[in-house]
Amino acid sequence: MEANFNPDKQHTLCSAVSISGTGLHTGIMVDMTMKPANPGFGIQFQRVDLPNKPLIKADCDLVTDTSRGTTLQIDDAKISTIEHVLAALVGKFQ
Repeated sequence: MEANFNPDKQHTLCSAVSISGTGLHTGIMVDMTMKPANPGFGIQFQRVDLPNKPLIKADCDLVTDTSRGTTLQIDDAKISTIEHVLAALVGKFQ
């Protein structure tokens, strides 16, 4: 069952913010930019380093691994350790 759209629950960033650093489990340098979104867009991750720049929704149905963090996957595109970003965003809007 899909939840109804509730405009009172909509939050977004006031502007884009970028951060770079070493991936926690991979040791690979990562660049991340978070951007404001339109109402109803939800939280989505985009792998701009992959062909077709796939979008991966922050959706528990897309969890494929929890061994060293939460990994979301759609087709061949994965994003890992997303729980830290999601916790920071939820804390910001409480």
